[in-house]
Amino acid sequence: MLVLALWGLRQLARHVTYHEIREYVASVSRTRLLLAIVLTTLGFGVMSLYDRFGLQAIGKSLPWRRVTLISFISYAFSNAVGMSFLVSGSIRYRFYVQNGLSTAEIAKLVLYCTLSFWLGLLALTGVTLLIVPLPAGLPLSDWRITVAVALTAIPLAWILGGFIRKPISLWRWRVLLPRPLSALRQVLVGALDWWLAAAVMYVLMPDSLHAGFGHFLAIFVIAQIVGLISHVPGGLGVFETVMLAGFHATDDKHLAAPILGALAMFRVVYYLMPLCAATMLVLQREARGLRQQSLWSPWFNSLLPSFFAGLTLVSGAVLLFSGATRALPERMAILRDVLPLSVLEVSHLLASVIGMLLLILARGLQRRLDAAYWVTLVLLVAGAVLSLLKGIDYEEASLLGLLALALAPAHRLFYRRASLFSTNFSVGWIVAILAVFGCATWLVMFSYKHVDYSNSLWWEFSFHEGGAPRALRALVGAAAAGLLFALAALIKPQRLRRAPPSETELERALPLIRNFHSAQAHLALMGDKRLLFDADGKAFLMYDTEGRSWVTMGDPVGEDDDARRELVWSFLEQCERAGGWPVFYQVSPEDLDMYLEVGMNLLKIGEEARVRLEDFNLDGKSKKTLRGTINKLGRDGLRLEIVPADAVAPLLPRLKAISDAWLRDKNAREKRFSLGAFDPRYLVRTPMALVWQGEQIVAFANLFLCETREEASLDLMRFVPEGPSGLMDFLFVELMQWAKREGYRWFNLGMAPLAGLTSRRQAPLWNRFGALVFGRGERFYNFQGLQRYKDKFDPEWEPRYMAVPGGIALPMILANVASLISGGLTGVVRR
Repeated sequence: MLVLALWGLRQLARHVTYHEIREYVASVSRTRLLLAIVLTTLGFGVMSLYDRFGLQAIGKSLPWRRVTLISFISYAFSNAVGMSFLVSGSIRYRFYVQNGLSTAEIAKLVLYCTLSFWLGLLALTGVTLLIVPLPAGLPLSDWRITVAVALTAIPLAWILGGFIRKPISLWRWRVLLPRPLSALRQVLVGALDWWLAAAVMYVLMPDSLHAGFGHFLAIFVIAQIVGLISHVPGGLGVFETVMLAGFHATDDKHLAAPILGALAMFRVVYYLMPLCAATMLVLQREARGLRQQSLWSPWFNSLLPSFFAGLTLVSGAVLLFSGATRALPERMAILRDVLPLSVLEVSHLLASVIGMLLLILARGLQRRLDAAYWVTLVLLVAGAVLSLLKGIDYEEASLLGLLALALAPAHRLFYRRASLFSTNFSVGWIVAILAVFGCATWLVMFSYKHVDYSNSLWWEFSFHEGGAPRALRALVGAAAAGLLFALAALIKPQRLRRAPPSETELERALPLIRNFHSAQAHLALMGDKRLLFDADGKAFLMYDTEGRSWVTMGDPVGEDDDARRELVWSFLEQCERAGGWPVFYQVSPEDLDMYLEVGMNLLKIGEEARVRLEDFNLDGKSKKTLRGTINKLGRDGLRLEIVPADAVAPLLPRLKAISDAWLRDKNAREKRFSLGAFDPRYLVRTPMALVWQGEQIVAFANLFLCETREEASLDLMRFVPEGPSGLMDFLFVELMQWAKREGYRWFNLGMAPLAGLTSRRQAPLWNRFGALVFGRGERFYNFQGLQRYKDKFDPEWEPRYMAVPGGIALPMILANVASLISGGLTGVVRR
């Protein structure tokens, strides 16, 4: 839409030059400019009434200064960025949730403000069209009355609907319309807001327009509606195109140039100035919050890097656009007296190159790269200095300097040591960079279309007549910087190792496994999953691939939180380079912030049973049956033996016979990934628990033991089919009592898949689906039976999650994960 709007604007204003637009801007008196600023201030003051009346409607009260500040920031951003419901709603949520409002209350407030916004616009447009005839030739001229009545009927119906004091059913919701006076106030505030916005524009319009305010207002509101429907940020290009067409200025350059100049000033006064002020307020507020440790939450951590990345992207665009336009003559006259021409030329070229580099570095900031942080900080300062040297552009220098000041105290947010050249640039980022560069190219062509092109133009250097050559050289310099970066990233070798881990890697991982707080980390010793280490070897994660899904087993393993966090980013980028879907399977609640930071979605996949050993015993009425089983088997001669890892190898032939018999009896096959299998290379790496009955081994299980004594668990469990009843109960109880004597805090019984998911109507679709499978899926897997079995040991149930990318790939990802765990697609449907 933006490209189409710019193309249309170029066609409508093909006879207008940049010089003519600038002449009109310079001719606008300071009195009119000051009046436009005053009216803009009044307009934002009226906008605060949306929030104040909305808070009254939901029965809440906040200090008016705080409400005014929140309203100003939200509308300053939403007016400029577009998609007001999403943008202003997100900002309101950010601030109002800190002031004690619930999510439901904020949703009602946002809905109230959005309705007021649109009801006021429709009412003002409809009434204006009823009173003021449109110029002949406009598409709406013949349908003016019909459109006016239709638009006016909507707010009128809203007001009159307040007389109906019964709730109106809309699908699943029951809506009670506000009372007529409240609805009327809502419509009037919205209409006044738009009337003041039109007044700002009208003050800046040329006297040669020869149109009264009513005629102007009719075209203005129609142009605003079209711009809002387009969803182009601020209606950029769309609004201007409709305004030019509305005043029949397309073939009259003496009228088109002043209108475009007024539109440019309106953009600055009504959009850009409030946006800059709101940005500074937010940066000041968030930078102050960096000093308060209590504010460091996962949500806060994930917000600021993207916020700084967006501002850096805007700063790069500002430098590129500045390099594409002519400097002010009076400022160039000053520079001519104090600077050599060579300094001016080099500064202009380097400023545009820095603009392109900032567009690229914005992606690095979003990825939290330490190198991107430092380079961005240096380039922002350098860009500010060069802006002054190339044309005394103190406005741009101030913007870059303020962003550098805001970014400086936020170093701890950018902790990753990865290379910027290894960062994957998504299609969205590439399109954004190309769109900015394309707009800069269009701006050069528009600004200097009166200059005849020749090859010698590239080598002309002058203070006053060298604007076009400087803009062309700057554009080529920026393009060269972007292409060189792309080439460097393209030829950088990618190290995507897919081989199973070697013995050396397993030995390297062993100390990390033993010192990790979760015994689940021992699954890496199975050797069926690839290992990805961080650069310093302080952490690793294990993963395997199925289809396009790259699935990790559990959280990154290691005690260094920074190294574990970096591994999540590295794994994500590795998947992106290979075109795969990153999936983090069976992750714990305490590490969810790592996955939220990289934009993953979380699905609850079950609950893990962990027994607190200091409280474990067989006392009480609830343990009567279990206690009787253990005592009976003890009298029958069953006993537990713990065999260290170095003594397991001689026992493997006897254990293999038990394992094969168990598989035949269960009509099952070996699973993998999230469970171990009978592999001698795997079993000799862990201690073994044996259950003896006389001289015969009747059951065994390999043990996962943390050297920190934080947790003990077991993996592969097998027993002879003809063994005594209650054999597994005996194994679990004896192991937990042994672990308690050895000083372990927890005994992990493993996860019960899909346990704890609710099927309530308000629950997410995945939860309802999981609850359905949990209740009806016993044909394929003993979901409920497994949970009931573990529950008799009185464990504490802790949720486990799967972090997945957003989008429509979820069904395929779930199928891939199920296939990976079950040892193939046929294993998914086998019990």
